[in-house]
Amino acid sequence: MQIRLINPNTTASMTHKIEQAARRVAAAGTRISASNPRSGPVSIESHFDEAISAVGVLEEIRQAQQQGGADAYIIACFGDPGLLAARELTRSPVIGIAEAAFHAASFISTRFSIVTTLTRTCVIAEHLLQMYGFQGHCKRVRAAEIPVLELEEQPGLALEAIIAECKRARDEDGVGAIVLGCGGMADLTEQISREVGLPIVEGVAAAVKLAEALVGLGAQTSKHGDLAFPVSKAFTGEFAYLSHAQHEAGARVGV
Repeated sequence: MQIRLINPNTTASMTHKIEQAARRVAAAGTRISASNPRSGPVSIESHFDEAISAVGVLEEIRQAQQQGGADAYIIACFGDPGLLAARELTRSPVIGIAEAAFHAASFISTRFSIVTTLTRTCVIAEHLLQMYGFQGHCKRVRAAEIPVLELEEQPGLALEAIIAECKRARDEDGVGAIVLGCGGMADLTEQISREVGLPIVEGVAAAVKLAEALVGLGAQTSKHGDLAFPVSKAFTGEFAYLSHAQHEAGARVGV
């Protein structure tokens, strides 16, 4: 089984960290490869960042499809940027780490809270909870008030802030589990769980196991309705290379 993990930001050190975290939970025989776009934001902390990064995500999947594809793809940013558009490009399952984490947390607790990076990103998580139907499961979205890149540049301080916010969620929210709201936290699950004493759900790990399950079930992305391959049409300007290529790329690899 081949799973392609895509970090939507361009910080290679975070891509490597996420790849290592995914490999730690992958089953024997599951091959994990990771990549990030060459162009785009170094971190994703706003609607604007997400919009720009979504183009990079789609390009990573398009190129992978041209090279033979993967059994499943994971979008390793908690905003799930470009998720539905990515599903149009392939029959292989495409999983966003936020959606994966919400499902996993709901399996082990009746209510959970999310601890993310900055306050301004809380509304993005709230929008996803509404879109995915998990509003009734999530008690509160909290911010540790750390920039995403602080997870790379000052990991010790970032971990302290995340643990402190998780403890507040435990003591104040009446929840059974906590979801970590950033792909850059992929390597922190065990440390946080020991300190907080609650199940900690991290989206990269959850997405890997869900991807393995879907591939094992033989489940593929439906090509009936809105997730059908994109309509072949002309593109202009810097996207002219995409003209009439969307469905053809999928057809070449039998997807």
